[in-house]
Amino acid sequence: MTRSTKINFLYLSEPDMVRAGVTDMPACVDAMEAMFALLHSGDYRMAGPHNNSHGAILMFPESSPFPTMPLATTDRRFMAMPAYLGGSFGTAGMKWYGSNVANRDKGLPRSILTFMLNDVDTGAPLALMSANLLSAYRTGAVPGVGARHLARKDSRVVGIVGPGVMARTSLAAFMAVCPAIDTVKIKGRGQKNLDAFRAWVAETFPQLAVQVVDSDEEAVRGSDIATFCASVATGDPSLYPLIKRDWVKPGAFLSMPAPCTIDPSMETPEIRKVLDNRGLYEAYQEENPRPVHAIIPAVGVQFLDLVDEGRIDPATLEDLGAIVAGATPGRRDEDEIILLSVGGMAVEDVAWGTIVYRNALARGIGIDLNLWDEPILR
Repeated sequence: MTRSTKINFLYLSEPDMVRAGVTDMPACVDAMEAMFALLHSGDYRMAGPHNNSHGAILMFPESSPFPTMPLATTDRRFMAMPAYLGGSFGTAGMKWYGSNVANRDKGLPRSILTFMLNDVDTGAPLALMSANLLSAYRTGAVPGVGARHLARKDSRVVGIVGPGVMARTSLAAFMAVCPAIDTVKIKGRGQKNLDAFRAWVAETFPQLAVQVVDSDEEAVRGSDIATFCASVATGDPSLYPLIKRDWVKPGAFLSMPAPCTIDPSMETPEIRKVLDNRGLYEAYQEENPRPVHAIIPAVGVQFLDLVDEGRIDPATLEDLGAIVAGATPGRRDEDEIILLSVGGMAVEDVAWGTIVYRNALARGIGIDLNLWDEPILR
């Protein structure tokens, strides 16, 4: 019997993605938790020689002899983030995006993302997806996994710096795993963003009280969970949002998916320092000149810079995958302070993209596209 060579794949627009459940944060947190267990077991691959790279980035020069070549401006780049994830996922995929902060002047998001999901046996495409929501929700879900294992179960107050998309998805994830939360403190730079965030909270979580604060310190002080979600220019870590030890209450969980730096009072070993994937930060260290924190503003990168300087014992750095898998304890007592660095990984897109794709298939969502009936080249 002749086997069919026809290849069709599913196209999912942003409205299709919503109907297929991309904004289902509790399910996304569960997917990220399953993904972290696979990271711990090693059943995954990302880019780079050690399978842990964030991806491949295309940057533009500050000047060029070619008149049509784009020039460097804030966040102007293209990036490819490929990964394979095993276990119940068993798929490969790649997020591809272009980014330019000037997009906002055109009414567009800073970054425009698509995601291609592939069959791991043949390499054939399974789905092409709109990925802005996919990326936003998987990013927020990782702090939710952290909070599930590392925040106090009775956490009530969340402090947020930066009232953007990342703040919304992080808060949604915290709400999914810490239902006692009743108060949100928010610090932002512009009234428009603050008003939009407050309106979103009122619509999405009307049970929450929202307090606008004037400083990063006020956002952190007294909070059971604190998170920095503000975008800032890279290059000078002294200008990144800062955390000081005397701001942080006993038992606080600090989740950092955006630029952050800690002062020396936070370097002490009793502050638990957790990385979402240690291999990712080691790849950053290999791929960039030191100190890397000036280039990659994640606080986990600062941890490894401090290891280079002999100021932090590398054995004190923990891995979220090991905690999820039960190889390392989660929260050990009510008073310990735990700081999680969230770096962003392509395996997260594969995990959530696979589940959304399967939802779409089950629900008859999306447009079937044809690659070929028979390939011309064999």
